[in-house]
Amino acid sequence: MSTLNVKGKTIALDKDGYLLELDDWSPAVAEALAAREQMVLSDAHWEILELLRRFYAEFQLSPATRPLIRYAAQQLGAEKGNSLHLNKLFHGTPAKLAAKLAGLPKPTNCI
Repeated sequence: MSTLNVKGKTIALDKDGYLLELDDWSPAVAEALAAREQMVLSDAHWEILELLRRFYAEFQLSPATRPLIRYAAQQLGAEKGNSLHLNKLFHGTPAKLAAKLAGLPKPTNCI
């Protein structure tokens, strides 16, 4: 287990860097998690993170890559809901990395 310090608060992470408590998430936490991945979040990243959080609120699970792509295409259009766009944003692991940055659990069928 590791921790992340954000604005004076210690956030517990699991061995893979996912939040142990989903309620600890905030935009500042997302930025700190992104920094650990050598990323700076752009508007395009935030659009997907917000989409993922809506998906989780609706279905109570983090989607694997194919359902994520399908949901993004439905909600944002084919231009943003495709594997090329999502892989480019999230270093080839969109379901896992985007879920982590969105403060959600690791998708269950991702290794």
